[in-house]
Amino acid sequence: MSRTRNLEALPKTFSISLPADADGYIGRECPQDDCKRYFKVTPGTGLKGISTCRCPYCGHEGPSKTFFTRAQIDHALSVVKNKVVGAFLKDMKAMEFNHRGGGIGLSMKVHGQPPPIRGYSEQDLETESLCDACSLRYAIYGVFGFCPDCGAHNNLSILDANMRVVAKMLSLAATVDAEVATSLVENALEDCVSAFDGWGRAVCEVFAAKAADPAKAGKISFQNVMRAQEALKIHFGFDADVVLGLEAVAVLHRAFQKRHLLAHRLGVVDDDYLRQTGDPTIRHGCRIGISASEVEATAAGVRAWAEALNAHLGRLP
Repeated sequence: MSRTRNLEALPKTFSISLPADADGYIGRECPQDDCKRYFKVTPGTGLKGISTCRCPYCGHEGPSKTFFTRAQIDHALSVVKNKVVGAFLKDMKAMEFNHRGGGIGLSMKVHGQPPPIRGYSEQDLETESLCDACSLRYAIYGVFGFCPDCGAHNNLSILDANMRVVAKMLSLAATVDAEVATSLVENALEDCVSAFDGWGRAVCEVFAAKAADPAKAGKISFQNVMRAQEALKIHFGFDADVVLGLEAVAVLHRAFQKRHLLAHRLGVVDDDYLRQTGDPTIRHGCRIGISASEVEATAAGVRAWAEALNAHLGRLP
């Protein structure tokens, strides 16, 4: 009988299962040295039979086996060491002896324990996303990211989530007294503009490499419609007037300028507002008015702009 039968009985390769966390997620880590960021996916969702993975942060794509986290690798190595050292100790234990005779004693005793298996737990992350394109459930730091399976960017899903909050604020405004309703409608407009600005900045940063001047393209502000429109034409060749129509852009511009007055002048009209919008319905020094229907139209216009720009950027080489 072989003296190393326990070692020889071990498989040539080991298959180590990685337990999911309480929400069904398993951690992943980008293998790129300049990224190395952590995210999580839910096995069984998303594309079936896929063997590649994409980093939601930097977009790096590679074999799924290259996205194991450091903690998972350390856990797997500890399992293998535990089994190999355990088998070795058993084989050595079987070789123990104790011979005595002629006044001389010779013995061998084996001591030791297999190294412990190193446990690990998955980290908590800020944003959980459900990919609209392939239904993968994944979690990331921050808000925006690529789907690790199909590569679709989640920017429209994030914008839609913010627009749903805006819609809820408008619905609530219809059920309360006039003073509170006015405040809710104005806050809904501010939230709509802020969501669009955050969305636009993130998208331009993600697709900046497709622009002639990535540094400037990645810093476009969307709080002023006309300035954003001009910057998008220069850096990405996207003309909102052509895609959405002059009137639609003008409606958005007027609403965004109203939001500027609310945020910086308590809603009081100044010459800059009148010059930029040509609004004939109000005079200098009066307080601006904004209706729920205007905010609804603004939200719809923002969504149309976002969808059109997202599609345009996706087609760029």
